[in-house]
Amino acid sequence: MRFIRPIVVALFAVTCNAALSHEFWISPEEYQVKLGTSVQADLRNGQNFSGARLPYFDNRIARFEVSDGSSLRPYSGRMGDMPALQLDPPTAGLLIVVHETQPDQLTYDNWEDFAKFAAHKDFANIESRHTARNLPREGFVERYTRHAKSLIAVGAGMGADRATGLLTEFVALANPYTDDLSQGLPVQLLFKGQPRVDAQIEVFDRNPAGEVATILTRTDADGRAAIAVTSGHTYLLDAVVLEPLKPAADSATKAKPIPVWQTHWAALTFAVP
Repeated sequence: MRFIRPIVVALFAVTCNAALSHEFWISPEEYQVKLGTSVQADLRNGQNFSGARLPYFDNRIARFEVSDGSSLRPYSGRMGDMPALQLDPPTAGLLIVVHETQPDQLTYDNWEDFAKFAAHKDFANIESRHTARNLPREGFVERYTRHAKSLIAVGAGMGADRATGLLTEFVALANPYTDDLSQGLPVQLLFKGQPRVDAQIEVFDRNPAGEVATILTRTDADGRAAIAVTSGHTYLLDAVVLEPLKPAADSATKAKPIPVWQTHWAALTFAVP
């Protein structure tokens, strides 16, 4: 099995424009919980593995599910709950939490913001692609959706991650709580159930002191990568798909500016004991 070597970027000291990248992730209060203990987790939106807590609002949720066994089951909270996930004590094993948002959108007032975002998330040839579609360089709209997963150890945390049918998702090919990670945590990145080949993965690595480093790596021909990990650290993996959106095919926003691009954000959070 071949994995592409990661490129270490360094401790995050870069200030990003708000339109450049706002990651969305599931943030458990504890990544390892004792058997018989409830599980609580925030939904967060921000940058550099630091962000605002978001309450539970069902009108913003397309899918919210948990699995502490062989099957996923829907999770329903109360409007305004924070943390958004407040789960009764699950059974022992590897708890999988998945969350997909309803589509949202933003308007780019200038080309520079979109170009910076595209460069950061590795969208190749974005200017020529944009120009070829005769799109305006300002006042255009991007639609986006979020597809987050978190792995939490309950008790010993035995078990395995798997594909859950998110539009785009990371699948951990080893258990970060129980398996040998001396060669890194192998993951596979999927989009519509198929491997994403040669795709950029942004890895946010937070140490016990709260310092965050970022690492860029790429998937191989099978959509796989090995994520170098360190004991005692927590991790957020992020990867974004960009697709053109035909205005004529969009009938849901006729009263609003019509999106011309759409992005789908995959996220995975976990910790390493």
